[in-house]
Amino acid sequence: MAMPKKGKKFPAVIVIHENRGLVPHIQEVTRRMAREGFLALAPDALSPVGGTPEDISNVGQLFQKLVPEQTTKNFVAAVKYLETNPKSTGKVGCTGFCWGGAMTNQVAVNSPDLDAAVPYYGSVPKPEDVARIKAPVMAHYAGNDERINAGIPAFEEALKKNNKEYQIFMYEGAGHAFNNDSNAERYNEQAAKLAWGRTIAFFKDKLK
Repeated sequence: MAMPKKGKKFPAVIVIHENRGLVPHIQEVTRRMAREGFLALAPDALSPVGGTPEDISNVGQLFQKLVPEQTTKNFVAAVKYLETNPKSTGKVGCTGFCWGGAMTNQVAVNSPDLDAAVPYYGSVPKPEDVARIKAPVMAHYAGNDERINAGIPAFEEALKKNNKEYQIFMYEGAGHAFNNDSNAERYNEQAAKLAWGRTIAFFKDKLK
């Protein structure tokens, strides 16, 4: 958890890690979120199986041990936790990257209390689940990310059909995980900065 140095109560944001676990990069993203004025919480989804190890070379095996429904419930519980946290204003947003982007979508589907959702290049929810989303959505996608992008048309159609508030941004020339500045091969500075600026403005608007 990270929070601004000054002030008593802040709008809150859950930051959900990629499929590498709660690595230093995501811890830093959480601190960046706090520097923008938010109470930021980055849960470790791997806690039930011992937490994110220092050596993440075989971390995929740990993810396979997670029970998806329970993992979603744990992140929905994080919304409730931040809603009632003494340092929180009661407004809660959620953002996540890659695996965490998909989980952000699931939190939006399963938490009616969520006030804003910002998935980055995450697998989309089932079209029939979109009706349950209450929070406004801002979704960021990479132009060079065929597997994830294949789900966008059905997702957008369901958002429109159910009159949901949403924005979808496509970053042409960027690849999956373009926000990860700890991975030189994937990081796209231009896309990352633009998406981050949009994310912060969105949270400041929706969580005020």
